[in-house]
Amino acid sequence: MKPSAFKYVRVASVEETLSALSEYRGEAKILAGGQSLVPMMNFRLAQPAALIDINPLKELDYVRVEDGWLHVGARTRQRTLEQSTQVKENCPLLAEAVKWIGHPQTRNRGTVGGSLVHGDSTAELVLVATLLDAQIVIQKKGSSRTIRAADFFEDLMTTHIDDDEFLTQVSFPIAPARSGYGFRELCIRHGDFAIVAAAVQLTVGENGSFSDARIAVSGVGPKPLCIHGAVRALVGKEGSGDRFDEAAARVPDEVRPVSDQRGSEAYRREMARVFVRRALADAGSRAGVRL
Repeated sequence: MKPSAFKYVRVASVEETLSALSEYRGEAKILAGGQSLVPMMNFRLAQPAALIDINPLKELDYVRVEDGWLHVGARTRQRTLEQSTQVKENCPLLAEAVKWIGHPQTRNRGTVGGSLVHGDSTAELVLVATLLDAQIVIQKKGSSRTIRAADFFEDLMTTHIDDDEFLTQVSFPIAPARSGYGFRELCIRHGDFAIVAAAVQLTVGENGSFSDARIAVSGVGPKPLCIHGAVRALVGKEGSGDRFDEAAARVPDEVRPVSDQRGSEAYRREMARVFVRRALADAGSRAGVRL
């Protein structure tokens, strides 16, 4: 199929973008990478009256570190995150997760902001943003607001952004010292949508026990879930294989998967446990935990 007719609007600044969004009153869509939007338009699942092309907006193409945060502009390509030394040094979990997004051709065009706004519950950037409680900056004509990832992702492919608003930046906290990360994903073929994915970040305190733990899973509900029971099993305790087994064992009780053609509810629950356990082992090893 082909998309329905639309007007093409090419903008040169954030201000022009906000004006165009206001002018079209909810009938326009932002075009950056188009990796999700264009297929939806071809199937006529999306029929915008106008496409606002933000590719000229170099002001939103950046990765920088300031005040304990890794700030990423909305038009930054996913490939940039994958190759960035700043990302690898300051938020290595993010660099690891990006490798699982589609294929190189996808990452060359796909943007950070586009993936977040699309809000696919299995998207790698959505999972990492949820795990790290990223801060998302959203602008509209005349105002700006910052929202936590936990509040931004509302439901299945539903995000907290109005039709006249524009996501301009996402900020990830810099990984603490003595921390390790793990990212594991189950898919039929590399580059396919994830059946289940697990992301973990562990921080070891001066006394050798975990001072902080973050564990999240996707593919088990309408949006990624932080597994709080597993976190409680780790914080304040020393790492070990048995401890990781105990934490992973709490995962099935906290997830809410549904059956589909790629896996039953029971299968997804079990795979969530298995992949959290593997991600915990990776994170523990990188944090210096002897297993």
